Amino acid sequence: MIGCIIQARMGSARLPGKVLMNLDEHNTILDYVIKQLKHCNNINKIIIATTDLKEDDVIETFAQNKNMICFRGNPLDVLDRYYQCAKLHSISIIVRITADNPLIDPIIVGKVISEFQSSSCDYASNAVSRSFPYGTETEVFSFNALEKAWMNAKQDAEREHVTPYFYNNPEEFRIHHVKNQENLSSFRWTVDQIEDFILVKKIISKINKRPILMNDIINLLTQEPELLTINKNVIHKHVL
Repeated sequence: MIGCIIQARMGSARLPGKVLMNLDEHNTILDYVIKQLKHCNNINKIIIATTDLKEDDVIETFAQNKNMICFRGNPLDVLDRYYQCAKLHSISIIVRITADNPLIDPIIVGKVISEFQSSSCDYASNAVSRSFPYGTETEVFSFNALEKAWMNAKQDAEREHVTPYFYNNPEEFRIHHVKNQENLSSFRWTVDQIEDFILVKKIISKINKRPILMNDIINLLTQEPELLTINKNVIHKHVL
């Protein structure tokens, strides 16, 4: 089974509670993540994985109201959260998406899944060797690889950020980097700070079709380059 596990929490250091902030009249950031992913045909199950902290009760309530599966686990050891979630739900291929990417592109997600399967690798990603915009990060890995990382990862960063053990130990895993034909890594529509949120809100208000795809956003930003100034001073995080 291919299962997409969306990592979500309320406790963001830079923009607390962002995942439940409204991007339009009816939809939060987390709504958009889910709705975009539902257009990806090669995902069998979507799960929201949040923490067992009291502050994240609202995420479980959100999931219940949307008839979504919600898994709750360790706040800091997110690797353990993913492992326990995948194990409980018998997921053999895990798609890792974070809830700060409301404009995740289902075509790109499908491409990473397809290349994972066709390359017979343990881990495939478009986010380690970058050519895609920030906000389209997709990681796909096998349960066996996840279990190996869960058993062996010792560094705090490897536990918190789930996948560093894979690309820090390339001799142990077959790793596949998914590349875009054109390098678009200078574009950014992830939501980490308020400027990012403002930009994404404007993008959504200006594009009527759903799902919103990478090419739709690139076309908009090419036609209205002044939008790029909104979050131009935000510094990219270099963790996934």
